[in-house]
This record gives sequence, structure tokens and C-alpha cells, in this order.
Amino acid sequence: MAEFLYLYRGGQRGWTPEESQQIMQRWMNWFKELGASGNLKDGGQPLEPEGKIVRDKSGPVTDGPYAEAKDLVGGYTLIEAPSLDRAAELAKGCPILERQGLVEVRPIMKLDM
Repeated sequence: MAEFLYLYRGGQRGWTPEESQQIMQRWMNWFKELGASGNLKDGGQPLEPEGKIVRDKSGPVTDGPYAEAKDLVGGYTLIEAPSLDRAAELAKGCPILERQGLVEVRPIMKLDM
């Protein structure tokens, strides 16, 4: 099994408390499905919207990221799957897709150390 990182981008904001609770329940159900199938390695965490940008060792550290909302990474999850195609197929169950968001699926490169 290989490891893959899901990066969650975009998605609608401004939900009512009831909508937020329903959405969170869909996320929890999806994580349970990934866990039950043996694909969930680390559920990850949501990310705060603010951060810093470091471009080089001697340059300034600036506020950021400054990107369109659809491009901001809102969280991540680490999964295991036999292939990139299978990891992408598993991502189709992500609730962010119901809110015009997307899941970027990236293979984790193994380094020999």
C-alpha cells in the first residue's frame, strides 16, 4: 500500500449552525468509512485560514497565503491505497465535493534515509 495526501481546497462558507452540524456529520461518516476499509492512516486536521509565507532564508516573512478562496488549502488527510487511481476513487466520497470544493490527491514520495 502506498500513502497519499488529500488536500481539501475551497468549498462554500457561511453555513447555519444546523448546516455546519450536518456537514460535520457527513465528514465523520466518510472518515469512518475510510477507516473501516483500512484506507485511513491519519484523519489530519482542518487548517486556519491565516499563515505566513517564507520564500528564502534571507528574505522577509510575509503574511499569507493570499489566494482565491477556491485555492486555499483548508485541511488534509493521510490515506493508504494500492494506487493513485484508487486513492482518487476514494476521494469521490468527500463531503467537500457537495460544496463546490475539491480534493487534491498527492502521492507521498518515499525517501531512503
